[in-house]
Amino acid sequence: MRALGVWLLFPGLLLSQSHQNAGLVRGVVLECEAKPDGELSIRTADNQVLRYRFDHKTYAEREDHLIDAARIQPGEQVEVVSDSVPGSLLRYIRTIHVVEPTPPPRPLTQGRLRAYNPNLDTVRTGNLTYSGVVFRLSAEHLLVHTREAGDLTIQLRKDTRYIQDGQVVEAADLKANMRVFIRAGKDLYNELEAYQVIWGKILTPQ
Repeated sequence: MRALGVWLLFPGLLLSQSHQNAGLVRGVVLECEAKPDGELSIRTADNQVLRYRFDHKTYAEREDHLIDAARIQPGEQVEVVSDSVPGSLLRYIRTIHVVEPTPPPRPLTQGRLRAYNPNLDTVRTGNLTYSGVVFRLSAEHLLVHTREAGDLTIQLRKDTRYIQDGQVVEAADLKANMRVFIRAGKDLYNELEAYQVIWGKILTPQ
């Protein structure tokens, strides 16, 4: 009945779902229902309500730990990578990343002020997302042609996570000419670095 209420409250949902571009979408979870195949609805920053389907193959994580997608809670902010499925009005979720709220900054005291140390790592905010085609690849950098930002050089970290078809794989599985989705941030030198590189096709849920 709750799912029916969402459809009645948002009659434009079918239209927005069918026209939504593939890629990474961020929003707040409104509802997560666990069935043989689960369903998830989120509200985006521009007040769109989008509904998806997921199953046991969907890759879900919270605080860098794998979780069951059905454990996503209403009110959590998530990043969703999805694909259209022929014959289905709902897009299929390939990956779900629960975005942890950023704690308010603590006021600096004289004891906490210290000289810059380049060996200290930055916080992995991952607040930037890109999609595009890999046109050059090395052990340390990824060069991607994107439609929204042009050609980008993105650093690869030792802990960069690579996900193919919803499964964690090795860096060596990433090849040139692949279309990828990237969750990234900026380091202390204001350079882009990749936290997740996602690619591949999904199998039609059984």
